[in-house]
Amino acid sequence: MGLQNILFIIAFIAATALFTINAKKIIRNIHLGRKLNRTDRKAERWKLMARVALGQSKMVVKPVAGFLHILVYVGFVIINLEVLEIILDGILGTHRLFAPFLGSFYDFLIASFEFLALGVLVAVVIFYIRRNIIYIKRFRQNELNGWPRSDANLILLIEVLLMSAFLTMNAADQVLQNRGVEHYIHAGSFPVSSVITGLFSSWSDVSLIAYERFTWWFHILGIFAFLNYLPYSKHFHIILAFPNVWYSNLDKKGRFSNMAAVTNEVNLMMDPSAVPIEIEGPVKFGAKDIQDLTWKNLLDAYTCTECGRCTSECPANQTGKLLSPRAIMMKTRDRMEEVGKNIDVNKGEFKDDGKSLLHDYISPEELWACTTCNACVEACPVNIDPLSIIVDLRRQLVMEESAPPASLSAMFTNVENNGAPWQFSPADRLNWKDE
Repeated sequence: MGLQNILFIIAFIAATALFTINAKKIIRNIHLGRKLNRTDRKAERWKLMARVALGQSKMVVKPVAGFLHILVYVGFVIINLEVLEIILDGILGTHRLFAPFLGSFYDFLIASFEFLALGVLVAVVIFYIRRNIIYIKRFRQNELNGWPRSDANLILLIEVLLMSAFLTMNAADQVLQNRGVEHYIHAGSFPVSSVITGLFSSWSDVSLIAYERFTWWFHILGIFAFLNYLPYSKHFHIILAFPNVWYSNLDKKGRFSNMAAVTNEVNLMMDPSAVPIEIEGPVKFGAKDIQDLTWKNLLDAYTCTECGRCTSECPANQTGKLLSPRAIMMKTRDRMEEVGKNIDVNKGEFKDDGKSLLHDYISPEELWACTTCNACVEACPVNIDPLSIIVDLRRQLVMEESAPPASLSAMFTNVENNGAPWQFSPADRLNWKDE
């Protein structure tokens, strides 16, 4: 085993360990939420995940963006199947380890990888133009200012660099194969990278081997770095989209969840002999901070791709209201990250920092702008549910803080006194027909 193999093994172990540590922190943060059972109707959930997460069915509602996303998604995933070979080559000191076993099929695979890499490059360039040059409103809104916009562009740059390294590595490899240089066995078909092999025709064998090794290391270390960048990026949805869709709410949209404590009171008023629903722990109405939301709400926040489809479909946002469903998810994630760091600093326990998701991150004005139309839920490509968070925060405002908007307070009073939201007695309700 040579020095390169040892260095590769160290890099591989370090990258895997760091990713595991950060992934565990995210899992810990998600588990800060309340319990929620989402394991029913398993067959339906598997079908939904296959259609929405794997099949990208909701992405293609916007055909151009949907097609480009599928191209990047399929290309990046399939090309990285080669990572297994690269890892084994790095550990064992071999070169194109799978070629002797796969024969002509190996040539087909490498050729497919090259066409997909070219497709990814084209799609990423178009994505950059859409985000930064063409005016598309959902990519220019205020919640993307700063890190979110930089994060999106950085990911695009990383994808360009990784695909470019892959293709130039193959080009250099092909020249070395044709020259019969030792260790570079004849393997693979290179329909795309062969276009640029002329750039290396005057290079010496030593220089070409050095360049091929550089691009090989750049490609694999870039993948390791990308893997460990994911937990800090919105692109962690690459991993979380699948479980997030599997745990989707399968009830019909518009059906709100009932609070057991309120249900008990209603049942006992209607029927004093009714058996109350058992409730564990102290009763709290609604949610003020992330610990009051469900774990699925928190998983939603980490899965958010910040694509803005929810906000672009939101009627409140379209009419200039402060509400942005995308911002709701981003702020929930930001607060969750802050709480997680607090726990890390305080050795596993959360120390009250005097902040909360409601008020410090999300304002009542945002919440009351929501029409509860479910357009955001319908639009999300990975079945995120911003409305669930909005409703729970509203419940906190009304039932814990007694702070509904004045218009709602008047409506509540009218319903209590008149049995209807209007400010006149039930006996006068039909007076309009006499006018």
